[in-house]
Amino acid sequence: MKNPFHVMLIPTLGCPARCRYCWSSEPGSPIMDIEVVGEVVEWLRQFPDKRVTFTFHGGEPLLAGAEFYRQALPLLSGGLRGMKPEFAIQTNLWLMTPEIAGIFAEYRVPIGTSIDGPMEINDMQRGEGYFEKTMQGCAIAKAHGLRVRFICTFTAQSARSREEVYNFFNSRGYTLKLHPALPSLRNRSPEPYALSPFEYGELLVYLLDQSLEHPNGIEIMNISDLVKCVLVRHGTVCTFADCMGTTFAVGPDGDIYPCYRFVGMPEWVMGSVYDHPTRDDLARSDAWKRMDQFKAFVDSHCKECRHIRYCRGGCPYNAMVPTGGKINGVDPHCIAYRRIFDEITGRLNREMQEGFGLEAPAPGPRRPGKPGIMSLVQRMVSR
Repeated sequence: MKNPFHVMLIPTLGCPARCRYCWSSEPGSPIMDIEVVGEVVEWLRQFPDKRVTFTFHGGEPLLAGAEFYRQALPLLSGGLRGMKPEFAIQTNLWLMTPEIAGIFAEYRVPIGTSIDGPMEINDMQRGEGYFEKTMQGCAIAKAHGLRVRFICTFTAQSARSREEVYNFFNSRGYTLKLHPALPSLRNRSPEPYALSPFEYGELLVYLLDQSLEHPNGIEIMNISDLVKCVLVRHGTVCTFADCMGTTFAVGPDGDIYPCYRFVGMPEWVMGSVYDHPTRDDLARSDAWKRMDQFKAFVDSHCKECRHIRYCRGGCPYNAMVPTGGKINGVDPHCIAYRRIFDEITGRLNREMQEGFGLEAPAPGPRRPGKPGIMSLVQRMVSR
């Protein structure tokens, strides 16, 4: 089964938290009715040769309540058995209960949650009390055998405390996935917190060094993904892949979007699950056509870049934010992506040359006495 589907189900855009840099929360957003989930099943049955992963996202997806998941998980799992559905959820865990945790445990639902470092840094960005509520929910989830991983959002402020944030995760043995705080097409609220492309590039190189210098330390998922992109020569995460046609988001009312970041924006609706659209139906939508325009722009604009095969111009949503939705640039974090990809390829090239006894220096930084990329690759394989 090639090109598996990733369907993000957005039960609501509501959220009890008020993170200062958030762009995706909408107070008063409706809650998805279980009928919508049934229509998702009917819509996807026309793609029996695909595998599918469902991620419940938001807003805060636990606002849908225990009964929603008690019905939704067996409906999706049984109704699409031939697609071998797998599940995940991204939640702040404030509303996690033993009842919900038991439902998730039955379907082996891994949990992604968000902590931005130690309580002082986290609550400064996400609001007082956030850290404690999330960790309480985390304890309930783990008590039921659920796997919990953490996403850490670095802002322009917290990036200055990167050592403190890294040490927090490393001391607790938490696998780390990082996000840069980003501007949004929805509103300007996140802009003061947005991490600049230069700062993001420096942060990625710093975390690469931590991965290499601490072989017994935590896994930094972004670094593993970036190294894998270079090794296999194509993007392995959505930021660096042609996601159109394999990734969809379904909003609370059943509308279909290219990605969860567009949910709630009428101009980005591609169809409705109630209509059971075919792939061709979705491809005729204006939203799909604009995403295709981004691919064509990247092919032309980035054709001389040596990283084009596994970068693909970055995230199309990020690319459209500075222009209000128009296609006339790549992801502004291109500077950061080039910085880290140059770093990885430079170190790999040097290792290869030195391994074959070649004296000619390869491009890229030389860091005598520090472990090379291949040591990290060996750890990735062993995992």
